[in-house]
Amino acid sequence: MESFALGLRLGATGLESDVWLTADGVPVLDHDGQVKVGRLGRQRRIAEMRRDELPSYIPTLAELYEHCGDDYHLSLDLKDPASGQPVIDVTAEAAPQMITKLWLCSPTIDVLLPLRGQGAKLVDSTRLRLIKEGPERRAADLYQAGIDCLNMHHTDWNGGLVALLHRFNRYAFGWDMQEPRILTAGLRMGLDGVYSDWPERMVEAQRAD
Repeated sequence: MESFALGLRLGATGLESDVWLTADGVPVLDHDGQVKVGRLGRQRRIAEMRRDELPSYIPTLAELYEHCGDDYHLSLDLKDPASGQPVIDVTAEAAPQMITKLWLCSPTIDVLLPLRGQGAKLVDSTRLRLIKEGPERRAADLYQAGIDCLNMHHTDWNGGLVALLHRFNRYAFGWDMQEPRILTAGLRMGLDGVYSDWPERMVEAQRAD
C-alpha cells in the first residue's frame, strides 16, 4: 500500500495491480494469487481463502481507495476472470468517482464483454504476435465490441500502429517501459498510457516530450 502511495507522490497519474477474488468474493490486490500459510509455508490460492484468512499485507480494493483516495487512474489485470463485476461493484460503493478512471484488463475479450456499459474502460491486453487476424482487423473488432483500449508490450508498438488504433478511436497502452529512452519513444509515437516501475522516469519523460 505504501508503494502505491509513493508512486502517486512521485508524480504517477495512475496505479496498476493484479486483482483476485477471495473465496468469499472480496477483490484483493496481489501479483501471484498465492500466499504462504502455516509454519511450513505451504502455498494456498487466494481463491481458496476467505478475506479474513489472508495476510494483512494483501489489501482489498476498498482499502486501496481508502488509503490512496480517488485522484488517479487505476489499471487492474483481472487475474480471476470472475473479478470484473465485483471490482465495478466495490468501486461504485467505495469510490464512485473512480468508475470512469478504472481500466479493466484481460487477454480474453469474452471476459470483458459483460462489463460494458458500466463506466469502466475495458482493455484488451495481448501481444502483437498473438493477433492472428492482423492489427487493423483487431482494432475494428475492438471498436465494434465496445472495448476501449489495446495494451501491448512496448516492443510491439510503432507510430503506425498507434495511429491505427486512434483511427478507430481506441486507446493505445504500452507496458514494461522501464528505461528513459523507451518511455520517450513511446510518448513521442503517441501512446496514451505507459506502464513502468519508475514513476520519476515517467514524469521526466513526459516533461521532456
